Amino acid sequence: MRFALLLLASPLVAGELGISGTKFTLDGKPFPLNGVSFFNAIYNAEFNRSSEVRREWLRKFHRYGVNTLRVWAQWDNKRGFVDTCPTCSLYNSDGSLRAEHVEKLKAICADADREGTAIELVLFSQESWHDGIKLGAAADRGAAEVTRAVMPYRNVAIQIWNEFDERAMDLVKVVRSVDPKRLVSNSPGVSGVLFGAKGENEALDYLSPHTSRQGAGITWEIAPAEIAMLLKRFNKPVIDDEPARNGTAQFGGPKNGSEPFDHIVQISRVWAVGGYVIYHHDMFQMGKGHSTVPPSGIPDPEFSPYHRVVFEFLKHRDRYLR
Repeated sequence: MRFALLLLASPLVAGELGISGTKFTLDGKPFPLNGVSFFNAIYNAEFNRSSEVRREWLRKFHRYGVNTLRVWAQWDNKRGFVDTCPTCSLYNSDGSLRAEHVEKLKAICADADREGTAIELVLFSQESWHDGIKLGAAADRGAAEVTRAVMPYRNVAIQIWNEFDERAMDLVKVVRSVDPKRLVSNSPGVSGVLFGAKGENEALDYLSPHTSRQGAGITWEIAPAEIAMLLKRFNKPVIDDEPARNGTAQFGGPKNGSEPFDHIVQISRVWAVGGYVIYHHDMFQMGKGHSTVPPSGIPDPEFSPYHRVVFEFLKHRDRYLR
């Protein structure tokens, strides 16, 4: 009886995210990573209403070809994004963790695992840093404690920063000192910044830069070339982590508009060169009630006619990728 109770109390962990050459695997089998930006997942009330609600959303994502969520630990910036708040962070100022948020993160990881979903967990965000929310040396403690918290969940990869590189290699070492087998990456800068500090790209398990956006030219030509260059040079998986998108101009969106087909062409060409994509969108950049934000605050594949075109394409990945 005691053994049975222990089994019931333990996380039901089945899927382990891994790497074989330039490809991702899950439990040793090829994993066609297709992601979506869901930065606010830990802090969204509807997504965390219950395990069953969360798992139904995960199933819906899967129906649209999405098997990976990019989730942020810090959602405490001051930019007015949906669900942000001063305490919407895993970290206290000394790097210790807020228990209630950690429990939500663990529940998300466990439910994602049961549904065959991977999580890319972003530890720190330049948006918070630039808004004056800086952990400094306390980031080491935060990185270590988060790594311990997700230790049982092998479907989780850790990304050190969103669009920043402060002490990234030090923090990679912190994560690996706690969990040597954890997959670790970093997004070293804003769009078009493909390299971190000296030796960083070589040291990471996979690369996850933000490829060039519309200001650099034709994104569906430039971004696949950037991904192909990184694959050839470093021989490890590469994710186009925030590809060019529509969205508000003040938060990196194009000044001259875009079409869903821009994304589709770019995604298909990134796939063709051997890269992966986490689809970026504008369904979180404004507050609740804004026309671009789903009422749930969740990046619902069916909410926006614009985005639904792209999600329908993601759903048919096997049809278009040979």
